[in-house]
Order: sequence, then C-alpha cells, then structure tokens
Amino acid sequence: MEEAQCSEQGPTRRPEIARYPFHRRPPWILSTLFAVQHVLVQAALLQTVHRLLIDALPSTQHTSQHGYQLMATSLFSSGIATMLQTTLGSRLPLVQAPSFEYLIPAVILTSYPMETNSSRHHGAEMAVLCDGAQCPETDVALQTWKITLSEIRGAVVVSGILQVLLGLSGLQGLMSRHCGPMVLAPVLSIIGLSCYKETARFSSSHWGVTALLVLLIMLLSQHLRSCYIPVWRWRRSKGFDVLTHFPLFRIFSLLLPIVFLWILCGTLSEGDILNPYPAGGFRGILGTNASHLMPWFSIPHPGEWGAPTFTVRSAYVGVTMALGASISSLGCYVMCAKVTGSLHPPRDACNRGICSEGVGSCISAVLGGVSGMSSSFPNVGALVLTQAESRHSIQIAAVLCILLGMSGQLTYFLTTIPIAIHGGVLSVTYAMAVSVGVSYFQYTNIDSGRNIFIIGFTMFMALLAPRWFLFNPQFIATGVSSLDIFILSLLTIPVLQGGILAFILDNTVSGTSEERGLVARFPGFQSGLEGHLRRQPKDATMVYLLPPAVGRSLECPYVKTFPFCNLCPSREPAPEPAAEGEGEETLGLVASGGRGGVANLSRTGLEAPAIQG
Repeated sequence: MEEAQCSEQGPTRRPEIARYPFHRRPPWILSTLFAVQHVLVQAALLQTVHRLLIDALPSTQHTSQHGYQLMATSLFSSGIATMLQTTLGSRLPLVQAPSFEYLIPAVILTSYPMETNSSRHHGAEMAVLCDGAQCPETDVALQTWKITLSEIRGAVVVSGILQVLLGLSGLQGLMSRHCGPMVLAPVLSIIGLSCYKETARFSSSHWGVTALLVLLIMLLSQHLRSCYIPVWRWRRSKGFDVLTHFPLFRIFSLLLPIVFLWILCGTLSEGDILNPYPAGGFRGILGTNASHLMPWFSIPHPGEWGAPTFTVRSAYVGVTMALGASISSLGCYVMCAKVTGSLHPPRDACNRGICSEGVGSCISAVLGGVSGMSSSFPNVGALVLTQAESRHSIQIAAVLCILLGMSGQLTYFLTTIPIAIHGGVLSVTYAMAVSVGVSYFQYTNIDSGRNIFIIGFTMFMALLAPRWFLFNPQFIATGVSSLDIFILSLLTIPVLQGGILAFILDNTVSGTSEERGLVARFPGFQSGLEGHLRRQPKDATMVYLLPPAVGRSLECPYVKTFPFCNLCPSREPAPEPAAEGEGEETLGLVASGGRGGVANLSRTGLEAPAIQG
C-alpha cells in the first residue's frame, strides 16, 4: 500500500482542501460516519448536563437507573428536535441538545425547598413528604426527586411556549437585525468561555486522558489536515491504481481520537491499570453499572414520568430559560452560517429556528426530559474542525439519536465513554466558539475607545457577576422564594448577561457605522445585502430555502397572515452566480489551509467537490 500523500505547501502551491458543504450529499457510508461523529460530540454535552443536574438532586438507590432513562429520553427528543430544525426550522446543519442555559436555572430551582404541604400534586394523589420511621429516608428522597423533576419539566414547557411566541411574533428575527459584530463577538466569546468550570471538573477525573485527546485532535485537524490517504480501484486492464486521495485525518479528527481513547480506557480499566471513574470499573457516567436494569427497547411516551408541574416558580424559571436559550441560539445560527460560508441568517430563518426549538423543548418535557432543546455549540465546533458540513449527515445523526433513545442498553453503552474524554471534547469544541467570536472583530474598528470599553466591560461582567452570585445566593433575599429564584436565575446565566449588556451598549452608545462594524462586507449589513448576495457563490444562498412542498404551502394567502407571516421567507433579490475565482473567501475558519480541488471526485462519489479558488 502506498503511504499517505501529503500536499506540499510552497510559495506557489497551496494544499488541496476538500470540503463537504451543506448542500452536497456525501455517500451513505461517509454520511453515516459523519453522523456517528456528531452523536459522540453531542453525547459529551448531553451527559454533562444530566450529570450536573443529577448531582444537584438528593441521592437515592434508584438514581442511576432513572438517570440513564432520563438521558435516553433526552437523546430521543434531541433526534426529533434536530429533524425539525433541519427540515422546517432554520435549515442550518445544527444538532439540537440540552444546554447550560437550561441547566443553570434548573439547578437553582432544585436548591430551594418545595413550597407545598398538600398531599395532592397537580391534581393527582401523591405521598406526603414526612419524617420519622414510617417514611423511610430513601422514599422521601425519591419522592422529592420526582416532584422536583416534574417542576423542572413545567419550566421547560413554559420556556418552549415562550420561544414559539418569540418566533411567531417576529421578535427573534427583529433582534437579529440589530446584532452587529460588536454584539456577536462578545456573545460567542462568552459562550465559549463560560463552561470552563464544568469542563475542568470533567477533565480533572484524568488529566492524562484529556490531554491526550486534545493532542490527537490538534494533530489530526491541524498538522495533518493536508494529508490524504490514497483510494484504490481495480481495473481489469491496469490492475490496482490510485483513484483519488482522501482527507481521512481532517474529516474524522474527532471520531478517531474519541473511539481510540474510549477503547483504550475500557481495556485498561478492566485490568485495573487505568481507572477513569471515581467509582471504579468501566461504568457509566453516573459511576454505577446499571446495564441489567435498562431495557433493550422502550419508546418514550407522554405520561411515562408524570405530567409537568406548573407553579409560579417554574413559570419564572421558564422565562429565564427562554431568554438565555434564545440569545444562545441566535449566536449559534450566526456561528454556523459563518462556518459554512452562508449568508447571515435572515429574519424568517431565525423565527422558524426558535419556533422549532420551542416545539422541541415542549416535546422533550412531555416525554419526560428534564432539559429543553437548544442548538449545540460543540457540534458547530465539530463543523469548524472537520469541514464536514452536510445537512444530510446531521439528519442521519437525528435518526441515530432517535434509535439510541429507544434502547436503554444502547444509551447505557454510549454513557460508558470516560468523563475525561467529555472534558477534552468540550474543551476543543467550545474553543471554536471563542475563535469565531474573535473573527467578528475584523469588521469593526478595534482601536476605537468605544469598542474597547464595550468588549472589555461586557465580557468581564458576564463572567464575573454569575460566578459571584452562584457563590453568594443569599444576597438575593426579597422574602418571596419564587422572586428570589427568578432574579438569581437572571443573574447567573453568562450569555444572558453578556448578550443584554452588549446589545444595549452597542445600540445606545454613539458610534459611526465603521466603528460598529456595520460595513458592506459584514454579511448582516442591510444596505449592502444585495451586493453581498451577488458576490457570493450561488450555493451560499440556498441553505435557508425550505423544502419545495413546505415552500408552496407557505404561499397560501391564509398562511401569510399574522402571526405566520413572520415564518414565511421574504422576497429578496435573486443572487447572480459569481464568476469563478471572483469574490470568494476561504470558508474554513480553522482547518482550511487554502483552496483547491481534488481530481475525479464528482465521478467517483467519494468526496464532495471542493470549491475552486
């Protein structure tokens, strides 16, 4: 076999970088492998959120079994929400998953005692919480556990309804039009930096595993990004010959390290050579082997975990969840659009996207999930590293999530990934949000005193204030528990603080358009939109187009009335195809080292055609 071919980068020759853009459909085997890669990345965020939430609840003898079942339900709901987002929502290649914007208010809600002494809960008879010999401690803890989770589900339903209203009213799209580079840059940077504490906690279980994972990802995605593996074919007349070369290391720069270390840790921990779990053994993220309790096939259905509970506290928490998730999702839409080389998300795409997330959150809560659905930043970070941006692969990942969520045993197998690996995955993928946020400074006058103040003040306060209030919750004491929870939730979500501060300061502090970054080359600049469309490749304008059947149904005059008119695509000038090599920019933000093409790709079907430079 011939060794891997590496492109030589000289003064006149740039390495060949093949991409899999959103509008191309790779072969099924590649699409499936891309989907598996996204599921593994999504598992890191999914299990992080559930682990932190379960740790905040009282421990019972059934915690492990219920914890794995909750993760299976969330995985099932994530698949449904992802399919909605990629089909009817923003249409960007976005994976839907639980997020920290839902976790922080939920943990705050669990830290306050219940406000009920009634034996009836949501119209159903419930066991009264009691003390003494007649009520075993485990039963009390389990009952408290169930009631608290029901209240969290009620908050998730409230947040989902509010997100749907944000989309139908057009507020989400209207807000996106007033978010320039001076808003997007701090928000994306804050999102990437705000999870360092959770990432460090998981990585500290075994720093060696995390460091090795980060090293392998960096080696494959950066140092070996221009190395191609030869693909052979057999011809009767010529025998074996090289058909093309395949960028194996770059496009699977996350899949290969995760699988390799997963197998290595499992092998070594079984022999007690390496133990990445505090409880010992090759066990799940909860540190307990509960595989014998998990069913092979069980479809989540409404009522399995009881009905969501709606209280004043859950309503307040739902409001903060909706606000935090809507700001985070808007940043995720913009980041994904920049990564894929697409245009700035239009109003209708933002409105449809947040509506889809709201519907997904409601579905998750009704099925028994304890977190809403939001666009996953780690998966967008995976797009940056691998440049495998096919929407088709994301939809296959959604199907895999649904299938995994229907099997408790498969979900348990997925949770056996060492938590140190999760820490490494989150470290690398969330770092991409910071890098994309910093890239928006190129549109602004970064030497302006106005911009220096907004950036520094926004990022510092968005990281300082939440941390202080988390360590000093007693400072908020109004005498009304539900109001305390609401205020504390607002003050402890970093993206909510940073987004509001950046939005207010950028739109109220006087400054020229050049200072604010509202220039023609900024993709979201309104007055330069028509010219920007004409300078872009034709495919860059297609990502937000709805399926033909849905598009035709939206042409109905009854659908175009308020409030559904905010979901209908606006009539924008049709873009003119750009001349070859004219007006194109390098679309890869991290992994790309140049532009070029790979010969015979369209004929072989092994790779999507590269964008010609």
